[in-house]
Amino acid sequence: MKMKLDTNKTKVVILTSHYRIAGHISVLHEARVTDYICESKNFIAVTDAEIWNHDHRRVASTSFLNINREDIELIIPEDCVTQDFGMHIF
Repeated sequence: MKMKLDTNKTKVVILTSHYRIAGHISVLHEARVTDYICESKNFIAVTDAEIWNHDHRRVASTSFLNINREDIELIIPEDCVTQDFGMHIF
Protein backbone atom coordinates (compact mmCIF):
# COMPACT_ATOMS: atom_id res chain seq x y z
CA MET A 1 0.00 0.00 0.00
CA LYS A 2 1.40 3.40 -1.00
CA MET A 3 1.25 6.22 1.49
CA LYS A 4 0.16 9.61 0.17
CA LEU A 5 2.67 12.34 0.95
CA ASP A 6 1.40 15.70 2.20
CA THR A 7 2.59 18.12 -0.49
CA ASN A 8 1.88 21.69 -1.53
CA LYS A 9 1.91 22.92 -5.11
CA THR A 10 4.38 25.78 -5.15
CA LYS A 11 4.46 28.18 -8.09
CA VAL A 12 8.02 28.87 -9.24
CA VAL A 13 10.02 30.49 -12.00
CA ILE A 14 12.99 28.50 -13.25
CA LEU A 15 15.69 30.13 -15.37
CA THR A 16 18.05 28.13 -17.55
CA SER A 17 20.59 29.34 -20.08
CA HIS A 18 17.93 29.08 -22.81
CA TYR A 19 14.48 29.30 -21.15
CA ARG A 20 12.33 30.81 -18.46
CA ILE A 21 9.81 28.30 -17.12
CA ALA A 22 6.87 29.26 -14.91
CA GLY A 23 4.97 26.39 -13.31
CA HIS A 24 4.33 24.37 -10.16
CA ILE A 25 6.47 21.93 -8.22
CA SER A 26 5.15 19.68 -5.43
CA VAL A 27 7.01 20.47 -2.23
CA LEU A 28 6.49 18.50 0.97
CA HIS A 29 4.37 20.34 3.53
CA GLU A 30 6.55 22.73 5.57
CA ALA A 31 9.59 22.10 3.34
CA ARG A 32 11.44 24.81 1.44
CA VAL A 33 12.08 24.91 -2.31
CA THR A 34 15.77 24.66 -1.44
CA ASP A 35 15.11 21.38 0.38
CA TYR A 36 13.20 20.05 -2.64
CA ILE A 37 16.01 20.91 -5.05
CA CYS A 38 18.77 19.55 -2.81
CA GLU A 39 16.95 16.25 -2.26
CA SER A 40 15.83 15.71 -5.85
CA LYS A 41 17.54 13.30 -8.20
CA ASN A 42 18.49 14.23 -11.79
CA PHE A 43 15.17 15.76 -12.86
CA ILE A 44 12.63 18.18 -11.40
CA ALA A 45 8.94 17.60 -12.21
CA VAL A 46 7.07 20.78 -13.19
CA THR A 47 3.31 20.91 -13.82
CA ASP A 48 1.16 23.53 -15.56
CA ALA A 49 4.31 24.93 -17.16
CA GLU A 50 4.77 27.82 -19.57
CA ILE A 51 8.12 27.90 -21.36
CA TRP A 52 9.51 31.19 -22.68
CA ASN A 53 12.73 31.96 -24.54
CA HIS A 54 14.88 34.91 -23.52
CA ASP A 55 13.33 37.02 -26.31
CA HIS A 56 10.07 36.88 -24.28
CA ARG A 57 8.35 34.55 -26.79
CA ARG A 58 6.32 31.67 -25.46
CA VAL A 59 7.77 28.42 -26.78
CA ALA A 60 5.26 25.98 -25.27
CA SER A 61 2.68 25.28 -22.60
CA THR A 62 2.41 21.83 -21.08
CA SER A 63 0.68 20.12 -18.20
CA PHE A 64 3.93 18.30 -17.28
CA LEU A 65 7.65 18.47 -17.96
CA ASN A 66 10.85 17.22 -16.41
CA ILE A 67 13.80 19.58 -16.29
CA ASN A 68 17.35 18.41 -15.72
CA ARG A 69 18.44 19.73 -12.34
CA GLU A 70 21.89 20.55 -13.74
CA ASP A 71 20.32 22.98 -16.25
CA ILE A 72 18.70 25.12 -13.56
CA GLU A 73 20.54 28.38 -13.02
CA LEU A 74 17.94 30.03 -10.81
CA ILE A 75 14.65 29.01 -9.18
CA ILE A 76 12.36 31.54 -7.49
CA PRO A 77 9.17 30.77 -5.55
CA GLU A 78 6.35 33.11 -6.62
CA ASP A 79 5.82 34.38 -3.09
CA CYS A 80 9.45 35.61 -2.98
CA VAL A 81 9.27 37.73 -6.15
CA THR A 82 9.17 41.43 -5.27
CA GLN A 83 10.08 42.90 -8.67
CA ASP A 84 9.97 41.33 -12.12
CA PHE A 85 12.85 43.35 -13.65
CA GLY A 86 10.81 43.99 -16.80
CA MET A 87 10.11 40.29 -17.37
CA HIS A 88 6.54 39.11 -16.89
CA ILE A 89 7.28 35.93 -15.00
CA PHE A 90 3.77 34.93 -13.89
